[in-house]
Amino acid sequence: MYKCSRCKEPIRTDINTVGIQCERCGSKIFFKERPNVKKVIRT
Repeated sequence: MYKCSRCKEPIRTDINTVGIQCERCGSKIFFKERPNVKKVIRT
């Protein structure tokens, strides 16, 4: 799931399409939403 960096609107179109824009604000910068998972590193 990708979100717009400006208005935080989820992107509903295919992210692999060239030249996509946010439908709400027109921004072309997106980020992938990552789950908040705690990672444990064993030493």
